[in-house]
Amino acid sequence: MTIIIDNHIPHIQGLIEPYAEVLYLEPSDITREVVREADALVVRTRTRCNADLLDGSRVRFIGSATIGTDHIDLDYCAQHGITVRNAPGCNAPAVAQWVFCAINAWMRHRGIATPSGLTLGIVGVGHIGSIVARWASRLGFDVMLNDPPRQSMDDNANIPFSTLEQLQRRCDIITFHTPITRDGQWPTWHLCDQAFLDGMSRCRLILDAARGPIADNAALLHWPGDVGLDCWENEPCISPALLDKAIVATPHIAGYSREGKQRGTAMMLAALNEFYGWDIPVPEIAAPATGAVQVTLDGIAASYDILADTARLKADPSAFETLRNHYCHRPEYQH
Repeated sequence: MTIIIDNHIPHIQGLIEPYAEVLYLEPSDITREVVREADALVVRTRTRCNADLLDGSRVRFIGSATIGTDHIDLDYCAQHGITVRNAPGCNAPAVAQWVFCAINAWMRHRGIATPSGLTLGIVGVGHIGSIVARWASRLGFDVMLNDPPRQSMDDNANIPFSTLEQLQRRCDIITFHTPITRDGQWPTWHLCDQAFLDGMSRCRLILDAARGPIADNAALLHWPGDVGLDCWENEPCISPALLDKAIVATPHIAGYSREGKQRGTAMMLAALNEFYGWDIPVPEIAAPATGAVQVTLDGIAASYDILADTARLKADPSAFETLRNHYCHRPEYQH
């Protein structure tokens, strides 16, 4: 059997070869013609797994070493007997690290000495949002949570959720951590649109380290507040004007920690073992996926130079994909 693996997925080469023929390919080389003879794919978000790619192939397993699945046509896969597995929460501490490094950079830029008196609104309280909320509370921010799907679950009845309108009125900072959805009861595509921004009465900073289309980038450009972006619409061809406006601007690498990549690969190996009945050794990751317990804002900021990544992207926005694909995976904050 043959497995195609995105060659930018680390810590995986040599582990599957005893069980299958493995082709390590650039995302741009994972084409319909090549996939036709494959039995399984292990990919990242840059590979669109849909009918255009999969029709006529032998593929029965797709693993995505990432937290999201919006690049995979789940309905198509279900209809064609293709099992899909992703890596939920694998990079959650890294994204939380990015969020507070971005907030710290903004506070320094605006001369804000302490989190005291600042209210942080978190839209999406899953693996990432939960860590952001816990760290924010311990750092001294006031915290507001918005997550209608989670709020609708009975076991979350005691969590003090707020509406988006309440966040608009009371938050100084709003950070987004939702999947990207266009349909259903709570779609998130352009959740942060012109109307949302017009409804702000206090917010001074918007952060998006989730998915680019959650925020209408054209609307953000004309909003008078500050923005910090890791995810952009139309990646890698991002808006030069919005890049210039952003205080923090990175090439979709918020989750690119060494430990996060290790977790993502370990979860893919475990999923392959489960699906095929293999016994590939799955490495244990020492750093907890729930993130650090003890946190300080200075400590988080010292763990990652977010402004260096910002400077690199601003110096050459055309290098977005190169900077992303060849990113030196940073260590997570672990103190």
